[in-house]
Amino acid sequence: MKLKRVVVTGIGALTPIGNNAPTFWDSLLKGKSGAAPITRFDASNFKTQFACEVKDLDLDNFFDRKEGRKLDLFSKFALIVADEAVSDAKLVEDSVNQDRVGVIFGSGIGGIGTFQDEVKGFFQGDGTPRFNPFFIPKMISDIAAGHISMKYGFRGPNFSLVSACATSTNALIDAYNYIRLGKADVIVSGGSEAAINESGIGGFNAMHALSTRNDSPETASRPFDKDRDGFVMGEGAGAIILEEYEHAKARGAKIYAEICGGGMSADAHHITAPHPEGLGALNVMHSALEDDPDLTPESLDYVNVHGTSTPLGDIAELKAIKAVFGDHAYKMNVSSTKSMTGHLLGAAGAIESIATLLAVKNDIVPPTINHFTDDEGIDSKLNLTFHTPQKRTVNAALSNTFGFGGHNASVIFKKFVG
Repeated sequence: MKLKRVVVTGIGALTPIGNNAPTFWDSLLKGKSGAAPITRFDASNFKTQFACEVKDLDLDNFFDRKEGRKLDLFSKFALIVADEAVSDAKLVEDSVNQDRVGVIFGSGIGGIGTFQDEVKGFFQGDGTPRFNPFFIPKMISDIAAGHISMKYGFRGPNFSLVSACATSTNALIDAYNYIRLGKADVIVSGGSEAAINESGIGGFNAMHALSTRNDSPETASRPFDKDRDGFVMGEGAGAIILEEYEHAKARGAKIYAEICGGGMSADAHHITAPHPEGLGALNVMHSALEDDPDLTPESLDYVNVHGTSTPLGDIAELKAIKAVFGDHAYKMNVSSTKSMTGHLLGAAGAIESIATLLAVKNDIVPPTINHFTDDEGIDSKLNLTFHTPQKRTVNAALSNTFGFGGHNASVIFKKFVG
C-alpha cells in the first residue's frame, strides 16, 4: 500500500521558559534559562534545591474548582497545551470528523504528585483508609489522553504509552504511523510531566542523576561542558497536531512542516546508563532515516540532541552522531535545548520536537547555552551552536530522546513542499 504523507498543523507548549509555543520559541532564541530555586516545596534538605518550574501560570484561568480537584497537575498541563494546539490547527472550527481524530499522549511518570499526597495523607492519619475517590483516575498515566479526547469528542485511536524520557517522541511516532496507514486523519500527540515534588527530586537525587549546582541554578544545565554534573529537572507539556496531508489541504490548514521519519531502538545495556559507544542512539537515527527514500544522512542540517548534561550521555550521543553522519556531522548544527528548559522527562520529546520543527520552518537553530569549559572527550570541530542561535537553511532536522531502560526514539521533520 502507498503510505500517506503526514504534516504538522498545530502546536502547543507549556514550558519553564514560556507558557505557549510562541513565547517558548522566543525564549529559546534569546538563550533564556528556566532554572531557579524550587518553589513547589521546601527543598532546603535536598541535595538539589532548584529546578526548571513552569512560572506565572494561574490554573484558575483554565479550570474551575470542581474540575481542578479531579486532575493531577500533569493532566492540567496536558489539557492546556492540547487546547493551544487544537486552536492553532482550527480543528474545532473546521468541524472535522471526530471519529477520525485520535489522541496519543504520554507521560513518563504520570500523577506522582497525587500518589505522593494520597499515600502521605494515609500514613499521617489514624490508619483509617480515607482516599480521594479520584486518586486512581488522577494518577494513571493514560488519563491525560482520555481527558483530551473527552473534552473535544475525539473518538479515534486513543491511548498513552510510557518509555521514560523517550515517551512523547514515541507518542509522535505512533501517531505518525497510524496516520500513514490510514487509521486516522488527525492525531493530537505529545506528552506531559509534573514531577517537581519531594518524591521526584528525592528519587533522582538518590540516583545521582541531578545537578547539585545550588549556587548557580541558571547555569547548572550545561550540556557538553567539562564540568557538567547532571541534568536539571523540568516540568510542562507539549502537544503537536499531526494530520494526513490531503486532509489538511482540503480544509486549508496551515502547515508547519512535514514529519518524515520515526525510529525506535533499545540499548539493551543498562537500566540508567547509555551504551558507552552510543549503539542504541546510532541504531535509532539510522532507523528514522529509513522511512523516507529521499532522505540521506547528508539531507539533515540540524540535530536537536537528547543532551541532558550528564557525563556519560552527552559523549555517547555525539559518538553516535559522528558514526551515523560521518564527515557530514561537521557540516550540521547540533544543539541541546535542555540547557534552557531543563529535562522535562516524558514531555521532553514533545517540546524538543516543537523546537526542531520550528527550526525547520524558520531557518534558525536554537543555541546550547551554559558552555564554559571544553571537554577533551568531545570533538571540538562539531558545531554545537554554543551561546547564540545560528541562522541557516534547515531543510530537515532530527530530534533525539533517550530514556531509562535503554529506550531510544528519534523523529525527523522536513520543510513542507506541497
